[in-house]
Amino acid sequence: MNELQYGQVVKSKAGRDKDKIFVIINIQGEYAYLADGNLRRIEKPKQKKVKHIQPTNHVIHEIKDKLIRDKKVTNVEIRRNLAVYKVNDQS
Repeated sequence: MNELQYGQVVKSKAGRDKDKIFVIINIQGEYAYLADGNLRRIEKPKQKKVKHIQPTNHVIHEIKDKLIRDKKVTNVEIRRNLAVYKVNDQS
């Protein structure tokens, strides 16, 4: 599972956002652009080096499909979909 993809759920490994859950909304070279729908909104995603994120096996297909088709993804959709992973991560 080395290949990152749009809509993939990832966890930050470094920085002040360490251990936070994000979704990938764009990938450019060695950088991934991440959003969580709250502090890091779709309008201003977090730019993070790929080596500083830990990919999961989870992909939010609803978001992935919209990103591939250049449809608008809302912060509410991101928050709603990530809520499941954030609850599971805290246990």
